Amino acid sequence: MTDKFANNIDAVFAPGRAMFPIVKSNTAPIDPLPKAIRCDVAGSVTLRAVDAAQDVTFTMQAGETLSVRVEFVRMATTAVLHGIA
Repeated sequence: MTDKFANNIDAVFAPGRAMFPIVKSNTAPIDPLPKAIRCDVAGSVTLRAVDAAQDVTFTMQAGETLSVRVEFVRMATTAVLHGIA
């Protein structure tokens, strides 16, 4: 496979290079830190963004992508999510 962008550095504004399931936790940060999160199964989401002072809770629809660098996804979250890094 030829990758025309193999020599480009990764940046927060560049497309993701990996996807991974989000493991919900009240104490452990998401690792690796994603550029965005994608909702696979709709539901409520309680999260804290990287530079935020508090959590926020809202509803995401299946197929929705949230372009926020999320540090924590709390156990109260009912949605099924993947990180994009």
